[in-house]
Amino acid sequence: MQHTSRSVTSNQPGPHQDVVRRVERALAHPLRKPIADHTRLAFEQAEAWRRQQPAPLIIDAGCGVGLSTRRLAQRFPDHCVIGVDRSADRLGRDHGELPGNALLVRADLVDFWRLAREAQWAPVRHYLLYPNPYPKSSHLKMRWHGHPVFPTLLALGGRLELRSNWDLYVEEFAQAVQVVTGREAAVAQVTPSGDYLTPFEAKYDQSGQALWRLTIDLEQP
Repeated sequence: MQHTSRSVTSNQPGPHQDVVRRVERALAHPLRKPIADHTRLAFEQAEAWRRQQPAPLIIDAGCGVGLSTRRLAQRFPDHCVIGVDRSADRLGRDHGELPGNALLVRADLVDFWRLAREAQWAPVRHYLLYPNPYPKSSHLKMRWHGHPVFPTLLALGGRLELRSNWDLYVEEFAQAVQVVTGREAAVAQVTPSGDYLTPFEAKYDQSGQALWRLTIDLEQP
Protein backbone atom coordinates (compact mmCIF):
# COMPACT_ATOMS: atom_id res chain seq x y z
CA MET A 1 0.00 0.00 0.00
CA GLN A 2 1.34 3.41 -0.96
CA HIS A 3 1.44 6.11 1.68
CA THR A 4 1.37 9.87 1.46
CA SER A 5 3.05 11.92 4.15
CA ARG A 6 3.86 15.60 4.33
CA SER A 7 7.44 16.71 4.82
CA VAL A 8 8.42 18.36 8.09
CA THR A 9 7.66 22.08 8.11
CA SER A 10 9.41 24.40 10.51
CA ASN A 11 9.85 28.10 11.24
CA GLN A 12 13.62 27.43 11.35
CA PRO A 13 15.48 28.42 8.18
CA GLY A 14 18.59 26.52 9.29
CA PRO A 15 20.17 24.80 12.32
CA HIS A 16 19.05 26.31 15.62
CA GLN A 17 21.46 28.92 16.93
CA ASP A 18 21.19 27.57 20.49
CA VAL A 19 22.31 23.97 19.86
CA VAL A 20 25.87 24.47 21.11
CA ARG A 21 24.75 26.46 24.14
CA ARG A 22 22.22 23.84 25.19
CA VAL A 23 24.70 20.98 24.81
CA GLU A 24 27.35 22.86 26.78
CA ARG A 25 24.79 23.49 29.52
CA ALA A 26 23.91 19.78 29.59
CA LEU A 27 27.60 18.92 29.96
CA ALA A 28 28.08 21.46 32.76
CA HIS A 29 24.88 20.55 34.63
CA PRO A 30 24.09 16.81 34.47
CA LEU A 31 20.45 15.89 34.81
CA ARG A 32 19.46 15.38 38.45
CA LYS A 33 15.71 14.89 38.35
CA PRO A 34 14.42 11.86 40.29
CA ILE A 35 13.89 8.69 38.27
CA ALA A 36 10.26 7.58 37.98
CA ASP A 37 9.41 4.39 39.86
CA HIS A 38 7.72 2.77 36.84
CA THR A 39 10.87 3.20 34.75
CA ARG A 40 13.11 1.93 37.52
CA LEU A 41 10.96 -1.23 37.77
CA ALA A 42 10.92 -1.63 33.98
CA PHE A 43 14.68 -1.26 33.87
CA GLU A 44 15.16 -3.88 36.59
CA GLN A 45 13.07 -6.32 34.54
CA ALA A 46 15.05 -5.48 31.39
CA GLU A 47 18.31 -5.93 33.25
CA ALA A 48 17.22 -9.36 34.52
CA TRP A 49 16.32 -10.40 30.96
CA ARG A 50 19.58 -9.00 29.56
CA ARG A 51 21.63 -10.96 32.07
CA GLN A 52 20.08 -14.16 30.74
CA GLN A 53 21.14 -13.29 27.18
CA PRO A 54 24.83 -14.11 26.57
CA ALA A 55 24.90 -11.84 23.52
CA PRO A 56 25.93 -8.29 22.56
CA LEU A 57 23.25 -5.68 23.27
CA ILE A 58 21.36 -3.48 20.82
CA ILE A 59 19.04 -0.69 22.06
CA ASP A 60 16.13 0.45 19.90
CA ALA A 61 15.27 3.76 21.54
CA GLY A 62 11.75 5.08 20.93
CA CYS A 63 10.74 1.83 19.22
CA GLY A 64 7.07 2.78 18.73
CA VAL A 65 5.00 -0.30 17.92
CA GLY A 66 8.10 -2.49 18.12
CA LEU A 67 8.37 -3.49 14.45
CA SER A 68 11.89 -2.08 14.31
CA THR A 69 12.85 -4.13 17.38
CA ARG A 70 11.56 -7.28 15.67
CA ARG A 71 13.38 -6.48 12.44
CA LEU A 72 16.65 -5.66 14.21
CA ALA A 73 16.38 -8.93 16.16
CA GLN A 74 15.97 -10.80 12.88
CA ARG A 75 18.79 -8.84 11.24
CA PHE A 76 21.14 -9.50 14.17
CA PRO A 77 20.18 -12.99 15.42
CA ASP A 78 23.35 -13.30 17.51
CA HIS A 79 22.52 -10.11 19.47
CA CYS A 80 19.85 -9.28 22.05
CA VAL A 81 17.66 -6.30 21.19
CA ILE A 82 15.78 -4.17 23.72
CA GLY A 83 13.15 -1.80 22.34
CA VAL A 84 12.04 1.02 24.63
CA ASP A 85 8.98 3.26 24.24
CA ARG A 86 6.89 5.26 26.68
CA SER A 87 3.52 4.41 25.09
CA ALA A 88 1.66 1.36 26.36
CA ASP A 89 -0.79 1.77 23.47
CA ARG A 90 1.95 1.58 20.82
CA LEU A 91 3.74 -1.31 22.50
CA GLY A 92 0.49 -3.19 22.98
CA ARG A 93 -0.38 -3.45 19.29
CA ASP A 94 -0.29 -6.97 17.95
CA HIS A 95 2.51 -7.48 15.46
CA GLY A 96 3.03 -11.15 16.16
CA GLU A 97 5.28 -12.97 18.53
CA LEU A 98 8.59 -11.37 19.48
CA PRO A 99 11.77 -13.18 18.46
CA GLY A 100 13.46 -14.88 21.42
CA ASN A 101 16.32 -12.39 21.29
CA ALA A 102 14.05 -9.33 21.59
CA LEU A 103 12.35 -7.54 24.49
CA LEU A 104 9.94 -4.60 24.49
CA VAL A 105 9.97 -2.29 27.50
CA ARG A 106 7.58 0.49 28.46
CA ALA A 107 9.68 3.22 30.05
CA ASP A 108 10.64 6.86 29.89
CA LEU A 109 13.80 7.00 27.76
CA VAL A 110 15.33 9.87 29.72
CA ASP A 111 15.28 7.79 32.90
CA PHE A 112 16.02 4.50 31.13
CA TRP A 113 19.21 5.86 29.56
CA ARG A 114 20.39 7.18 32.92
CA LEU A 115 19.77 3.82 34.58
CA ALA A 116 21.53 2.02 31.72
CA ARG A 117 24.55 4.26 32.17
CA GLU A 118 24.50 3.70 35.94
CA ALA A 119 24.37 -0.08 35.36
CA GLN A 120 27.29 0.20 32.91
CA TRP A 121 25.37 -1.09 29.93
CA ALA A 122 27.50 -1.03 26.80
CA PRO A 123 25.32 -1.49 23.72
CA VAL A 124 27.23 -2.35 20.57
CA ARG A 125 24.51 -0.65 18.52
CA HIS A 126 22.04 2.04 19.51
CA TYR A 127 19.22 3.15 17.20
CA LEU A 128 17.15 6.35 17.21
CA LEU A 129 14.76 5.78 14.33
CA TYR A 130 12.66 8.76 13.29
CA PRO A 131 12.34 10.51 16.65
CA ASN A 132 9.68 13.18 16.98
CA PRO A 133 11.29 16.21 15.28
CA TYR A 134 9.54 18.86 17.41
CA PRO A 135 9.93 21.19 14.43
CA LYS A 136 9.05 24.53 16.05
CA SER A 137 12.09 26.61 16.91
CA SER A 138 10.84 26.95 20.49
CA HIS A 139 10.91 23.14 20.86
CA LEU A 140 14.69 22.68 20.59
CA LYS A 141 14.89 21.51 24.20
CA MET A 142 12.52 18.64 23.35
CA ARG A 143 14.73 17.26 20.57
CA TRP A 144 17.16 14.63 21.85
CA HIS A 145 20.26 16.71 21.06
CA GLY A 146 18.74 19.71 22.87
CA HIS A 147 17.74 17.71 25.96
CA PRO A 148 19.90 17.57 29.12
CA VAL A 149 20.09 13.74 28.78
CA PHE A 150 22.05 13.97 25.50
CA PRO A 151 25.54 13.47 27.02
CA THR A 152 24.24 10.36 28.83
CA LEU A 153 22.92 8.95 25.58
CA LEU A 154 26.34 9.34 23.96
CA ALA A 155 28.16 8.01 27.03
CA LEU A 156 26.52 4.61 26.56
CA GLY A 157 28.84 4.12 23.58
CA GLY A 158 28.55 1.74 20.66
CA ARG A 159 27.58 2.47 17.08
CA LEU A 160 24.88 5.14 17.28
CA GLU A 161 22.52 5.44 14.32
CA LEU A 162 19.92 8.18 13.93
CA ARG A 163 17.45 8.26 11.04
CA SER A 164 15.13 11.15 10.21
CA ASN A 165 13.19 12.65 7.33
CA TRP A 166 14.18 16.15 8.51
CA ASP A 167 17.67 17.12 7.42
CA LEU A 168 17.92 19.94 9.97
CA TYR A 169 17.37 17.52 12.84
CA VAL A 170 20.25 15.37 11.61
CA GLU A 171 22.45 18.42 11.03
CA GLU A 172 21.81 19.70 14.55
CA PHE A 173 22.38 16.24 16.03
CA ALA A 174 25.75 16.03 14.27
CA GLN A 175 26.66 19.46 15.62
CA ALA A 176 25.74 18.35 19.14
CA VAL A 177 27.75 15.11 18.80
CA GLN A 178 30.80 17.15 17.84
CA VAL A 179 30.42 19.40 20.89
CA VAL A 180 30.38 16.38 23.23
CA THR A 181 32.91 14.09 21.52
CA GLY A 182 35.06 16.41 19.42
CA ARG A 183 34.40 14.10 16.46
CA GLU A 184 32.39 14.32 13.27
CA ALA A 185 29.51 11.92 12.69
CA ALA A 186 28.92 10.51 9.21
CA VAL A 187 25.74 11.84 7.58
CA ALA A 188 24.27 10.55 4.32
CA GLN A 189 20.96 9.94 2.62
CA VAL A 190 19.60 6.44 3.08
CA THR A 191 17.60 4.48 0.50
CA PRO A 192 15.79 1.58 2.20
CA SER A 193 14.81 -0.09 -1.12
CA GLY A 194 11.74 -1.58 0.52
CA ASP A 195 13.69 -2.99 3.47
CA TYR A 196 12.01 -0.75 6.03
CA LEU A 197 12.89 -0.76 9.71
CA THR A 198 9.83 1.22 10.85
CA PRO A 199 6.34 2.08 9.58
CA PHE A 200 7.40 5.76 9.49
CA GLU A 201 10.34 4.89 7.25
CA ALA A 202 7.98 3.14 4.83
CA LYS A 203 5.52 6.04 4.87
CA TYR A 204 8.15 8.73 4.33
CA ASP A 205 10.00 6.81 1.62
CA GLN A 206 6.83 5.96 -0.28
CA SER A 207 5.87 9.64 -0.13
CA GLY A 208 9.08 10.49 -1.96
CA GLN A 209 10.77 12.18 0.99
CA ALA A 210 14.55 12.17 1.41
CA LEU A 211 15.65 10.07 4.39
CA TRP A 212 18.81 10.84 6.33
CA ARG A 213 21.10 8.67 8.44
CA LEU A 214 23.74 9.73 10.95
CA THR A 215 26.21 7.21 12.32
CA ILE A 216 29.10 7.46 14.72
CA ASP A 217 31.14 4.82 16.51
CA LEU A 218 31.34 6.02 20.10
CA GLU A 219 33.85 4.89 22.65
CA GLN A 220 32.67 2.09 24.88
CA PRO A 221 32.41 3.12 28.54
